Amino acid sequence: MSQREQTKAGRRREVITLGCRLNTYESEIVGQHLDSAGLENTVVINTCAVTAEAVRQARQTIRRVRRDNPGARVIVTGCAAQIEPETFARMAEVDHVIGNTEKLDAATYRALQKGFGTDELERVRVNDIMSVKETAGHLIDGLVGRARAYVQVQNGCNHRCTFCIIPFGRGPSRSVPMGDVVAQVRRLVEGGHHEIVLTGVDMTSYGADLPGQPKLGTLVRKVLAHVPDLQRLRLSSIDQVEVDEDLMRAIGEEPRLMPHLHLSMQAGHDLTLKRMKRRHLRQDAIDFCREARRLRPDIVFGADLIAGFPTETEEMFQATLDIVDDCGLTYLHVFPYSPRPETPAARMPQVERETIKARAGRLREKGEAALERHLRDQVGRTVDVLLERSDIGRTPDFSEVRLSRPHAAGQTVRARLTGVEGRHLLAEHTT
Repeated sequence: MSQREQTKAGRRREVITLGCRLNTYESEIVGQHLDSAGLENTVVINTCAVTAEAVRQARQTIRRVRRDNPGARVIVTGCAAQIEPETFARMAEVDHVIGNTEKLDAATYRALQKGFGTDELERVRVNDIMSVKETAGHLIDGLVGRARAYVQVQNGCNHRCTFCIIPFGRGPSRSVPMGDVVAQVRRLVEGGHHEIVLTGVDMTSYGADLPGQPKLGTLVRKVLAHVPDLQRLRLSSIDQVEVDEDLMRAIGEEPRLMPHLHLSMQAGHDLTLKRMKRRHLRQDAIDFCREARRLRPDIVFGADLIAGFPTETEEMFQATLDIVDDCGLTYLHVFPYSPRPETPAARMPQVERETIKARAGRLREKGEAALERHLRDQVGRTVDVLLERSDIGRTPDFSEVRLSRPHAAGQTVRARLTGVEGRHLLAEHTT
């Protein structure tokens, strides 16, 4: 799991982000609330619960934070706090535990400023996430030090994949109204952000709870039409089986929609997919990638894949290895299966941990080889690079690029790709 730290110059507060892009976006909201409430000497850890390892990392981070900040107020929030509040409430290093809904409410932080939580019984504020019916469209000015910004369009999930604990951390699926999304994107673009990433827990379920039930493709077209100054629009993880016709047309017709999709694929064998309670089969994933590539020949795919799901045989695992080639995947997020409490998969016959570890390693090696091939195929091309730092940026297909000389971070430069070094391309700025 990734970890990002965010600070405001001159302000004594810190938000540490563990996990997904949605957490990154929400951490910025948390930081704004800390500032508005005037809370100082406060550290918030925004946790992830997707795997047991993510929860272990959260506990480790909390202990480090307390060691480094003995006099600070330590607040734990995020999915791990929502699902296991008692785990963190028992930690001596933790002052407060707040849920995923509460962390986005300014009133929570005003209450903290007034002395909430001094009573042992009041240290925890985690309500029933399943009772939440709406997701507000929060306005933020951007992410500090970043060329791109994330915009939440959806939260929660109505599906019950057998391995997944996240619906119990995020609640039911709910969408941000299109007008609010457009307003946030416009605000960020006016603030100097050139690339916007739409994000959510189950983003392709967008709109089912809104009047008229608009689809994600409708939202994408609205954003591009109403914010003409937006240079790049990118989507975070999507479920390929839920992609609507309008989104497919946007993939083929909208050059500002970036040619990079990250797919919630999880496995490459039909029986494994059925036991996961996924809504697609192997051929569905292959057909989607083939059609998207027909519409947009330069499109690149990433995917989430799980190694060692319960009952997985070597044959089943081989099908997951093979789907990397069959779908032409480039960027892999590999998860060694981790049983999560109260999920159906945790009660299935488990694969040996050493076998899981070995299969995850083989899958990562497959992914590294695929990425290397992709990067080498790019050498010699001239592309637009959005600079995240003075010499590091991303191409439209999300390849990382290192420029031969620095430029101002945040701008887009034209560059010729000259070689490969590790996991990134080398490039020279063209005039």
